[in-house]
Amino acid sequence: MIEIMELSKNFKKILAVDAINFHVAKGEIVGLVGENGAGKTTTLRMLATMLKPSSGTATVAGYDIVSQSSQVRGEIGILFGGEVGLYDRLTGRENIGYFAALNGMTSAETAASIDELIGLLDMEEYIDRRVGKFSRGMKQKVAIARSIVHQPSVMFFDEPTAGLDVSATRIVQDFILHCKQEEKAIIFSSHSMSEVEKLCDRLVIIHKGEIIEDGTVSQLKAKFGNDNLEDVFVQMVGDSNGN
Repeated sequence: MIEIMELSKNFKKILAVDAINFHVAKGEIVGLVGENGAGKTTTLRMLATMLKPSSGTATVAGYDIVSQSSQVRGEIGILFGGEVGLYDRLTGRENIGYFAALNGMTSAETAASIDELIGLLDMEEYIDRRVGKFSRGMKQKVAIARSIVHQPSVMFFDEPTAGLDVSATRIVQDFILHCKQEEKAIIFSSHSMSEVEKLCDRLVIIHKGEIIEDGTVSQLKAKFGNDNLEDVFVQMVGDSNGN
C-alpha cells in the first residue's frame, strides 16, 4: 500500500530526510519513531503531498506522490495532534461535510458516510451543534470523522494524542485500531513508547533523517537485549550518535 524509495528532503543546506526506504502493508500499523527533528513530520508531509521531495519518491495505494499527487490525496486520511483546525461557527456535521466536498463526494455519499460515522463515534447528541463550544474530546471525534469521511485506504497519524486527556486519547487509539480492522495501511508517529508498543505492528526508527532500525517490537527488544522499549530506543539513538 505504501512504498517509500530513496526519499529525501533538503531545506536549503539542511538534509531533513536522507534517502529513506520502507514499506507499509495493507492492515499494518507502522510506527515512525524518532527524536524531535529526526524527520518524522517531514516524511509524513511528503507522503501526504504537502511537501515535494528533493529526490526519490513513494507510492501510496499505487499512486506516485510526485506525478500523481491528486490521486494520492484522494486515498489518504490525516490526523495530526495539537489544534484540530475545525471551523467554530459550523456544526460538527457541516465541518465533516465541508471536507467531504473537498474530496469530491456527492451529497448522497456524504450523508451516508456521516450517518455511519455518527454512530461509530457516538456523536448523535451534538453533531448538529456548533463546534465552538465543544469539549476537546468532542472536537477530536469530529476531526476523526473528517479524516475518514471519504473512506481513504491509507491513514497518517502524527502525534494524534498530543495534549489530550485520558478519555480523548482512548478515543483516538480505538479509532486507529478500527482503521487497522478495516485493512487500512497506517503510519503512526508518537513520542510515547507505551502508545507505540500498544498500537504498532512494526517500528521504523528514524534518526537525523536516516532509518537506523526497522522491525517488530519483539525483534528490537531481542536485538538490544532489553524488554523496556523506551530503554531500547535510547540505546539505538545513543549508538547512532557514537555513544
